[in-house]
Amino acid sequence: MFGTLATWIPSFFLLTLAMKFWMEPKGYRLRSAIWKLVLAAVTLAAIFFSYGSLKGIEPGVSVLVVLMSLKILEAHTAREFQVMVMIAWVLCLCGFFLSQDFAIALCLLAAFALLLVALIQFHGGSSSESFWSPVSATCKLLAQAAPLVALLFLLFPRINTDFQFEIRDLRSAASGFSDRLSPGSIASLTNSSDIAFRAEFPDRKTRPPGPIYWRGIVMWHCEGMEWRAPYAPASSSDSSTQSPGDKAIRQRITIAPHGAGWMFALDRPVEVPPKAMLARGNYLWSVQPIRKARRYEVISSLEGTGKELQPRERKEALELPASISPAVRDLAQSWIARNSDPRATVNSALQFFRTQRFRYSLSPGEYKKNDLDEFLFHRRVGFCEHYATCFATLMRLAGIPARVVVGYLGGEYNDLGRFFLVRQADTHAWCEVWLPDSGWTRVDPTSAVAPGRASLDLNSFLERRIASGEMETRRSAFVTQLTRSAIFTNIRLAWEALNYEWDARVLGFDADTQESLLASFGIAKRGPFLLIAETLVIAAALLVIYAGWMQLRSRSRVDRVKALYKRFCRKAARLGVRRSPWEGPSDFSKRAAQLLPKESERIRQISNTYIALRYSPKSATIILDRFAKEVSAFAAHSR
Repeated sequence: MFGTLATWIPSFFLLTLAMKFWMEPKGYRLRSAIWKLVLAAVTLAAIFFSYGSLKGIEPGVSVLVVLMSLKILEAHTAREFQVMVMIAWVLCLCGFFLSQDFAIALCLLAAFALLLVALIQFHGGSSSESFWSPVSATCKLLAQAAPLVALLFLLFPRINTDFQFEIRDLRSAASGFSDRLSPGSIASLTNSSDIAFRAEFPDRKTRPPGPIYWRGIVMWHCEGMEWRAPYAPASSSDSSTQSPGDKAIRQRITIAPHGAGWMFALDRPVEVPPKAMLARGNYLWSVQPIRKARRYEVISSLEGTGKELQPRERKEALELPASISPAVRDLAQSWIARNSDPRATVNSALQFFRTQRFRYSLSPGEYKKNDLDEFLFHRRVGFCEHYATCFATLMRLAGIPARVVVGYLGGEYNDLGRFFLVRQADTHAWCEVWLPDSGWTRVDPTSAVAPGRASLDLNSFLERRIASGEMETRRSAFVTQLTRSAIFTNIRLAWEALNYEWDARVLGFDADTQESLLASFGIAKRGPFLLIAETLVIAAALLVIYAGWMQLRSRSRVDRVKALYKRFCRKAARLGVRRSPWEGPSDFSKRAAQLLPKESERIRQISNTYIALRYSPKSATIILDRFAKEVSAFAAHSR
């Protein structure tokens, strides 16, 4: 909880726990009701000042943690210990509310199990010989509960949602996206390891060829080096007429919650998933804000759109900021004077960035929206947003309709899970220009300055530049070598694959997924109430079977040797030799030898054999059966 609550709250809990270890041997505890009220009031006031309110999930969990801490200081009886365990289980549930990450889930499972171990150990008292005995009992209890948990998870009806939800406010969440692109807004995310989305290609066994551009949002309004998207995205008028074509690629994307409406797809989406629309500019927009992880399928086409540019769009794609310096205008006009063909103008602009010593940097320094001259003619250092915004502005000055697209470039491909992991650090900006022969065409001016960026995710690109000596690293040589090792890489990929399966199979198990599963079993469309009844019946049957199995296990096993010995004693009793209840085999053999002197030697042998072989049932069974037959024959002869 250190990552989600105010730092002092879990620290206060650890402090009270340490104080309890010091107080308990001395017999100290918090007894004064006045001190309890004072501490409660002070901590509640501190929570209020930390969050500005006592409402919300974080303040609510903080109150529970504080109450648990104070309970530790006053706890003295068995009942109070049980209350603490119950509160701790509630805190485990609250921890899952705060985060559904796979690592957090494992920690919460360990905490839940250790609380059960503590409860078993407490009730065992001094009879508990070691720590491993309650651990073993806990593992047995959890293993017995696992079938019922799986049954309820799979069959209990989902109403409208899955297990993945987000209660916290997402407006402050780190994201590479907003409706405004300013200098430095993307460069600030280069160190962010937060996951933006995961994508897999169901129809392909390998990654698609070529650079992978994930389209996010299209920006039309130009203010020099600052661009913004429409405040209210409008639906594309031609979304219903587009077809995937021969180069269609189907993607299955699981997007992290961000509180806004943008969705992502491989450039360019042509078939829209449910509860989304294809906005003007060919990008996906969710009808409702994405406040929890969402999984959807989309089809994209690698072919460009060749439709005619509408007059309204042409006018919007040629708008220029109010203040443009003469030097910038002259630069754009020089390309037109050299060759008026739009494609030749684009190539001249790319050649300008390629040959005029422009540099790609993660820390280009601060620019303002009107610093086109400073960037183009003086410093010439920038990140992808600097090159994309400047290039699009220059194209408009040259009379070529242009717009800026913000999305993601590349991503790390996981060979184990066969999916792309795209992080916030992979946020990227590029341009699209309108060419009469091909329509809207993607142009990435960053690739003219950093040619390897388009084929790699940002981390891999930076690692390659560090290895070639083009960049310096602040990490030690040992850490760098460790991160590049094959073992570390395989462990990291395996962990990411487990996280993806957790998100997709467990947290993403919603009503639609459950309906598909039930349809495969032939029990679809039963209705929630009937499904609940069937689930309870199956659960009851499992409990009855388990109870019967435990009853059979608890029955005492019959000792075959002892049963045969008792049968021998009954046969000997018919001859007048009765065994007293307290007599063992040796005592009985002595008395039987006295009463049956002719068989004394045989009785002694059988008795000794029984004692020696009582732990070898097979041998004892053969001997005692033979002896029983001899006793029967002897009895018949005596009669």
